[in-house]
Amino acid sequence: MTFGFASSSAASLSTSASTASASRLLELAEWAAAGIPLLRNPREVVSGLHARHHPKPGTAIVAVLDPDERLCASASFLRRPAPADGWMFRNALLSQLRRVIPHDLRRRSPVRTAILLYCRDGDARWTEEDGAWMWGLRDACTLHGLRCGAYITLTQDGWQVLGEGRGGRRPNAHSAPEPFALSEVPPLTPRTGGPVSEVLRRAAAR
Repeated sequence: MTFGFASSSAASLSTSASTASASRLLELAEWAAAGIPLLRNPREVVSGLHARHHPKPGTAIVAVLDPDERLCASASFLRRPAPADGWMFRNALLSQLRRVIPHDLRRRSPVRTAILLYCRDGDARWTEEDGAWMWGLRDACTLHGLRCGAYITLTQDGWQVLGEGRGGRRPNAHSAPEPFALSEVPPLTPRTGGPVSEVLRRAAAR
């Protein structure tokens, strides 16, 4: 009798854990209706992150943009080989955000926006794994004082802003990064003269 009771409890706990994990994801319709702010130039953002981080399938890139859609900070990491769980994804994203940029929890309303670019195998259609990333991004943004921004997949077919229908063929999960200068505004040269300016002048002249 004792063995039977223990087995039943284990099955109950397993079912409960599975149900909780399944609830930590957002359906595509929920995400599309959540009022996620649109990117003005999604291809430029995607190309810039692709050139900066060189993602391969299994790589997640979380980036923070200012109100003018300039990149404030970004971090990339590999997804651990475990079942898709929004809570685990939330913790991973929050850990990366805390590492690269201070929180904005003291503000009355969020000013900066966090977006997520996830490079994966398969096609561009929504999956439950995408739903778990969406749940994790939304929760991580709340806990770090940021607006929740776009969720973008990068697959062999190209890139896709899920919930918006915008996308393109390049970059894709297997393409070589574009030259960095095409994806980022070139750094401003120092206003003062001296050795640094001379080095930059010579480099530009090559």
